[in-house]
Amino acid sequence: MNFDYSTKTRELQSKLQAFMDTHIYPNETAFTDEINSGDRWKPLQLVEDLKERAKAENLWNLFLPEISGLTNLEYAPLAEMMGRVVWSAEVFNCSAPDTGNMEVLWKYGTDEQKEEWLKPLLDGEIRSCFAMTEPDVASSDATNICASIVKDGDKYVLKGRKWWSTGAGDVRCRLAIFMGKTDEDAPKHLQQSMILVPMNADGVKVERLLNVFGFDDAPNGHAEISFTDVRVPKENLLLGEGRGFEIAQGRLGGGRVHHCMRLIGVAERALELMIERTNRRRAFGKNLSEMQTVRNWIAESRMEIEQARLLVLKTAYLMDTTGNKQARSEIAMIKAVVPQMAQKIIDRSIQAHGGAGVSQDFPLAQFWIYARTLRLADGPDEVHLETIAKNELKKWM
Repeated sequence: MNFDYSTKTRELQSKLQAFMDTHIYPNETAFTDEINSGDRWKPLQLVEDLKERAKAENLWNLFLPEISGLTNLEYAPLAEMMGRVVWSAEVFNCSAPDTGNMEVLWKYGTDEQKEEWLKPLLDGEIRSCFAMTEPDVASSDATNICASIVKDGDKYVLKGRKWWSTGAGDVRCRLAIFMGKTDEDAPKHLQQSMILVPMNADGVKVERLLNVFGFDDAPNGHAEISFTDVRVPKENLLLGEGRGFEIAQGRLGGGRVHHCMRLIGVAERALELMIERTNRRRAFGKNLSEMQTVRNWIAESRMEIEQARLLVLKTAYLMDTTGNKQARSEIAMIKAVVPQMAQKIIDRSIQAHGGAGVSQDFPLAQFWIYARTLRLADGPDEVHLETIAKNELKKWM
């Protein structure tokens, strides 16, 4: 399918591809070596240096249409390129959760909030986390969130415990966007609010860093954080009391397409590694790529990637032309389809690599963790399937 991208967009795609070829792929081993060589929670100098190069080449904040001028459809292939190396999105200031938080601040923040928090995030001077998920409730239903935000004069007082706050382990994390209840008696979709919380505020404590399938995801990490009588100015509230669910829904669009397109890149890379490996490994007198089982894996993987990519591009197009609300079924579809597709292809590639596939010599184990985690981090598959079914049934009522 040949999308009619503008000359400017095609030039940007070529420019990003050249940057990946020159600076990202050759540094994959160096990234791993640096992160394992000392304090794992210290920002990597390699990444910081590459950020300066990306800024100099205007490959910065590409995710935000108001800055880059790119539509979701135009950004999609760029996100796919970044996805091929899981840490590369940070080089271009296009990594979660900062992208989602910046979108929230851009859409809903006051001028003062933007000056204090959005500007340094856009400049890459600080990082942030999103404090929504709670260990004590099923947080895939945002109306379950039970942390409290209580007004006290010119302050709000926050209490609650959050976890899976990605990025909170990073020493550069300065801001948490905190979701909690401001009115338990309001209709359920109007009970929650969101508020900006400095990570150095009294009462904010990172209790522990959580491993993902045994990996710590340093230097960013995923934290469990307690908020104990945290007092923040009333001016830190986003949009207004009772608007938290609305903001959460607004945050779920563009960033989820970004995740899905990055996963397309992951799946492409896994397939390429599978083909390379099976073309040069021999067993029972022939290359693995000559065996029918492996050939089926390769064919099925290609078909699945193409199907998933077209669905994501359709979703991006609909978001650009009709809006996120009208594209909600397609957004739910890609969030269910793409991680499962990527996980399946990565698993085949691991199988084709044998013991090497689960080792640190290839990125496949990290790819698998990324894909499997997104089947929860972007909401569980079952929630997306329910959304799709509900919207389909409405057509027949």
